[in-house]
Amino acid sequence: MTLPKNQLLRRAGATLAGLALVLPLAACTGSSDPLSEGNSGGETKSTRATDSIVIGTANFPESEIIGQIWAETLRNAGFEVEVKSGIGSRDVYLKALQEGSVDIVPEYSGNLAQYFMAAENQELPVGATEEQVLNGLNKALPAGLATGKAAPGESKDSYRVTRELADQAKLVTLADLDNLDDIRIASNPELKDRPYGPSGLEELYNIKADKMSIIPISDSGGPLTIAALTTDKANVANVYTTSPTFDTDGAEIDLVTLEDPENLILPQHILPLMQGKAVSGEAREAITKINADLTTDALLEMNIRNIGPEKADPKTIARDFVTENS
Repeated sequence: MTLPKNQLLRRAGATLAGLALVLPLAACTGSSDPLSEGNSGGETKSTRATDSIVIGTANFPESEIIGQIWAETLRNAGFEVEVKSGIGSRDVYLKALQEGSVDIVPEYSGNLAQYFMAAENQELPVGATEEQVLNGLNKALPAGLATGKAAPGESKDSYRVTRELADQAKLVTLADLDNLDDIRIASNPELKDRPYGPSGLEELYNIKADKMSIIPISDSGGPLTIAALTTDKANVANVYTTSPTFDTDGAEIDLVTLEDPENLILPQHILPLMQGKAVSGEAREAITKINADLTTDALLEMNIRNIGPEKADPKTIARDFVTENS
């Protein structure tokens, strides 16, 4: 099944949702409690003549790790599972999902809601809560797709500063950035146009626009971005909440994440996006159970194992996580 033509029109400014997540649907069979039950979705005809469950992942490590966790969990529950790794960007893996070549993909609630709501000329309110995000997502969910229960873990943008600067300038929340004479933010260049970038900081936290500047570094909050803080090229950095804070020498840097009480940055909880009834209730329950242990700290720890000194592969990380939490 393919999306209607009007749903193929995408707003260029759709937010990221996690590590290359620019990086995180319309039949409204939404649950009365989307926070606890997800969206039931409609029945979808699969194009595959097999009873196995196919999990697709995006082309970045965290998506692969999550997909392998769900695969290991489902195999332990007696299902035949195949993983198609590194399918590509959201447009690519959503097409695969709707065409039936995959049954489940890991997604991020805020980005996914924005993506499909934009196709309906709708948008989430500034400062949207988790409940508003999931309600908006379930109302915009295309026919035939379904969401599972969101995990507690989030992989979303955050603003970080060195602990030394946080102590010196008394930085606790985003509003406290006003304590700085100038705010030099190391980030992907796209941040300047994101609703949670300088314009959002000005709107929600009253930070004067002329105090802020973007130091463009295109490594999605990686070592080059972290190094910008340690060399004083920047004094604030945009880093995902599940990203290890290693500098270019591989040293882990102690950073402080500034609190966001006004929800400038959308909630980005991990959740399975599924092809309707191609995924049984038993399979959904198995994923829901393991998702309860997918916290932000757990995701960070697994990402450290993957890109840190250990260089553990996603399958090994997934097996260890499922074994520990079964």
